[in-house]
Amino acid sequence: MRRLAFPALLCLAAACGGGRVSNTAASRHADAAGDSAFAAVQARGAHAMGVDQYTSTHTFEPLADGGRITLQRDQADNAGTDQIRHHMQDIEAAFSSGDFGLPGFVHARDVPGTAVMTAKRRVIRYAVEPLPRGAALRLETTDTAAVRAIHEFLAFQRRDHHAGANHHT
Repeated sequence: MRRLAFPALLCLAAACGGGRVSNTAASRHADAAGDSAFAAVQARGAHAMGVDQYTSTHTFEPLADGGRITLQRDQADNAGTDQIRHHMQDIEAAFSSGDFGLPGFVHARDVPGTAVMTAKRRVIRYAVEPLPRGAALRLETTDTAAVRAIHEFLAFQRRDHHAGANHHT
């Protein structure tokens, strides 16, 4: 029965979305169909970020001096792009002040790395970078404990969002 439901869901999504469903959106829908925890993260993420998580792509890239989080719409969408940029500015302000409540809400639990990131907030720099269909949040520090915490945070995010590091899911 589940095998029949997914093609029907794709057809419905294609009919509602102008006839096209990206491979990444289809992949995320397939993941959610078999994983209720992932579906719940996607739903809370859509509420928190203001854009459909199935038609947006997250990446969580660890870097030597911290990391980079990107969120972009899979296809051109001016309103969605503006919403993502606004969301990333809100996240920049919250994270800079040591507030990681939103990731806690999206994941319905304490997110690994955030306790250290809160304690080390004065040595971590956050900066929003616009992208063609969204934005990126750059996390930078020279503090080795903060880098480890950022990497732990990003690794958890990759797993829970079924996302890539520096490539699309």
